Amino acid sequence: MIAKLLLSAALLAIPAAAQKAQWTDFGGSPDNSHFVTLKQINKSNVNQLQIAWTYPTQDNSSYVFNPIVIDGVMYVLARNTSLVAMDATTGKEIWIHEGLQGIAQRGINYWESKDKKDRRLIFQIHNQIQEIDARTGKSILTFGTSGFVDLREGLGRDVNTIYRINSGTPGKVYENLIILGSTTGEQFISPPGDVRAFDVVTGKLAWTFHTIPHPGEFGYDTWPKDAWKYAGGVNTWGELSLDEKKGIVYFPLGSSTYDFYGADRKGADLFANCLLALDAKTGKYKWHFQEVHHDLWDYDAVSAPQLVTVTHEGKKVDAVAQAGKTGFLYVLDRVTGKPLWPIEERSVPKSDVPGEVAAATQPFPTMPPPFSRQKFTVDDINPYLSAEEKSALRDRILSARNEGIFTPPSTRETISMPGNRGGSNWGQTAANPGSGMVYVISVDAPAILKLKKEQPQNFAEASSTFGRTAGGPAGQVIYERNCAACHGANREGAGAFPALVSVTDRLGADVIRGIVQNGQGQMPGFGNMSEQDLAQIIGFLAGPGGVKAAAAAKPTPGPVVASGGAPAGQKAPSALPAQSPYGMMDGPAYPAGTEGAKDRYFSGWNVMYNIIRPPWNTIAAYDLNKGTIKWQVPVGDNPGIMSEQRGLITTSAGMLFLATGEGKIRAYDEEDGKVLWTGTLPAGARGIPALYESGGREYLVISATSPVSGGAANAALAPAVGAPAGPATIQRAYVAFALPKK
Repeated sequence: MIAKLLLSAALLAIPAAAQKAQWTDFGGSPDNSHFVTLKQINKSNVNQLQIAWTYPTQDNSSYVFNPIVIDGVMYVLARNTSLVAMDATTGKEIWIHEGLQGIAQRGINYWESKDKKDRRLIFQIHNQIQEIDARTGKSILTFGTSGFVDLREGLGRDVNTIYRINSGTPGKVYENLIILGSTTGEQFISPPGDVRAFDVVTGKLAWTFHTIPHPGEFGYDTWPKDAWKYAGGVNTWGELSLDEKKGIVYFPLGSSTYDFYGADRKGADLFANCLLALDAKTGKYKWHFQEVHHDLWDYDAVSAPQLVTVTHEGKKVDAVAQAGKTGFLYVLDRVTGKPLWPIEERSVPKSDVPGEVAAATQPFPTMPPPFSRQKFTVDDINPYLSAEEKSALRDRILSARNEGIFTPPSTRETISMPGNRGGSNWGQTAANPGSGMVYVISVDAPAILKLKKEQPQNFAEASSTFGRTAGGPAGQVIYERNCAACHGANREGAGAFPALVSVTDRLGADVIRGIVQNGQGQMPGFGNMSEQDLAQIIGFLAGPGGVKAAAAAKPTPGPVVASGGAPAGQKAPSALPAQSPYGMMDGPAYPAGTEGAKDRYFSGWNVMYNIIRPPWNTIAAYDLNKGTIKWQVPVGDNPGIMSEQRGLITTSAGMLFLATGEGKIRAYDEEDGKVLWTGTLPAGARGIPALYESGGREYLVISATSPVSGGAANAALAPAVGAPAGPATIQRAYVAFALPKK
């Protein structure tokens, strides 16, 4: 009762106008600009920032969660995947809804009625939408069917063939609608990525837009006949942006599956790889721009479209800027979709793979210039590699197909630069909407692709560092072969891939077995892995070794108000059977009466971060009033360590903040990119920070919960979060910085 009263008081104490100075949505606001109008923390005093409070997560999970703050109450994910409401000025818990395993990891949405009496937290979990009362922390069982909406329904496919569809990224709230993208998986015959809107109160479907057009719909003729029955993907798994005033929602859409071979989807494949503008209330089409025709490189559009107002040809223009995995920034009129500067269709290389027909041309913006490197030659080899590695890599490059950015994958090795995890990804764009400045984090990471009829059997084929080898007992060998390239040789995690230290304590063997077989999030399923290999790898994960981390002690008692989400949602099927035929990249047979492809070719993602010379991460500042890059600076202290950075935020005080995987938070001057301040964190940070005002004081909060890239955590900060100093016992936490109290 006391906790409930505290929450009610906090919610009512601050006027609605103050919400403009709070972080009320994923990405800060509906437009996903990562921008906030606050000036208390400014260039003259940012170097005085100090830790105001910390909230230890009390587990070893790596949270990429973007906190939201509404009327002085912050909501975070912590304590073995629990949703926690806390006082935004102190970090003190108000309520805990525990046991939300399977919840989308990047964030949640918030909605309130006009009279503010009904306040809801909206989240995706187990291929469902569920809601929690923002005041009490309890599930809202009047939403949907006994508290949940099954996202697998209404896609025109057998729900029993859909093993993942909810997105790891929140949608956007518009009036009484929650607008969502999805995560469809990467395999052949994956489900379609239709974008949809649901009523926030009832859960009823309000509208659907078919991203793979049905007969009679615009774009249907850019696919083979009846492709909508089997083609998959074309989904928004990243950040969407909303122009509330114009009532337009902007979806960056991914490629159609299968990503690297498109013989069953000959044509331009609308609306794959498009920036798509829809009426937010009705879902009706407004315009689109396709960044990549007939994608063969997994060049999804992912980053938040940035909505800015610029001076162009002497007039004020409302524009939208979309940063691509291609390394290009596409700048369009927000209302019409017309490019602000010419975008030219240029000839690109042809495919030499049987059955494939690559697009003859691709769009190249003439302005502004690209933010990422778009070629990889022997002159670009990483000088930090050994002489033997450099020699071997040189031979591979010279023998590979390497004809520029849109060189189609081949049955021999093919250089793809940027690679499929390069360019710009989720969380890597921000803007100052009124000034026309857009900021982009670049990941310069090549991939070496090679198509073959055998599908990838392990992560070593999917994403790797150069020269990795396996060894050790059976379970370790299987881990090294299948998992280490993404989750780290010592299970410490990297980039978007979570740490697996103590994973068997957190999830249990049965849950791990299901994830390995069926996949989860961006991880593909390994349906062909034998039970013996599964047992060996689970035994290895449960055994000693790996990096040491904070003890995964049982969380301390707190104000737990509920557990497990909506009970009916827990009972609903959310994954395929353990022996499902839909694991890996192959997928089921083509539906009867459709043509499909004679053969199916596959390639691992094979992103090779460390083979190119640094810097691997940069921030580019675009002045879109001029169509130029004002400045571009490297990110991080150590050029010999690659870490995929994200989570850039901007302020009206003329600064950018970026928390990094190397355990640092930095403030940059928006004028020239110079570092104004560096703070240390107890662990790495891979999500989007939040900046807000509460009780007259500004706070910068970061989820510092990931393994530090390239070394131990910052031991100096450990005592501040309640753990003894020393990298072996660092405690992960949400860390809030503020100026000293006056």
